[in-house]
Amino acid sequence: MRTRATSALPDQHFRDLSPYAEEDAAEIAPWLVEGAELLAETLREAGPDAELWTPVPDFGQVAGGRADFYARRFTHETALHRADAVLALGEEYTLDQEVALDGLDEWMALGSLPMHFEIHPRMRELLGPGRTLHFHATDTAPEVAAEWVVDLTGDAITWRRAHEKAAVAVRGPLTDLLLIIYKRRPARSAGVEILGDEKLLDFWLERVSFG
Repeated sequence: MRTRATSALPDQHFRDLSPYAEEDAAEIAPWLVEGAELLAETLREAGPDAELWTPVPDFGQVAGGRADFYARRFTHETALHRADAVLALGEEYTLDQEVALDGLDEWMALGSLPMHFEIHPRMRELLGPGRTLHFHATDTAPEVAAEWVVDLTGDAITWRRAHEKAAVAVRGPLTDLLLIIYKRRPARSAGVEILGDEKLLDFWLERVSFG
C-alpha cells in the first residue's frame, strides 16, 4: 500500500505463522494494535481510489486494482478472525449490522469470480439446471434488503440481492448467515432454518471458496 505496488510481492513469510505460535500474548497484543493503526493510517493516506496491485481483478462488485479493495478486505478479514477467537472461547459473537451486510456482499462477489474456475476446477461441478440458493436474514428491519440469491444455473456463478424462490433457502440471523458461508458455524445450527434441497447447500458449502 505504501509503495503503490504494481505487481505481487512474495507472501510466503506471512502465510506461515508457525514461528509465532509460541509468542507471548503480552507482546503480540501491542504488535497487532500497532499493525492495525499503521494499516488504517496508510489507507487514509492513500485514499480509496489509489491504484495498486490487488490479488483479484476489477470485476462486478469487486473493486480490484484500487486501495479500497484492501480497506474492505481487511475489515472483513479482521471481523472473521475475531469470530474465530470469540467462538474458540465459547462466547457469543456479535457484529455491526452494516459490516455483516457488506461482509456477505463481499463474500458473494469474491466467491463468484470467474477466475476461481481456473484455481478450483471442481467449482464448475456446482453449475446445473435448477440450482439456486437463497439466504434470508431474519433479524434485520423490514426496510433492510438482507436477502441473497446464488444462481448456479448458467455457465458462471452469479448472485443478487433478491427475494426469490430457490431450490434451497437458509433463514437465520444475519451474523449466523455470514459465519455459515465462511464455514465458521454449521448450517444446521440453533436458530437457522433450511428449506428445500439440503444436499445442494452442502455441495455448495463444500466446493465454493475464494481463498
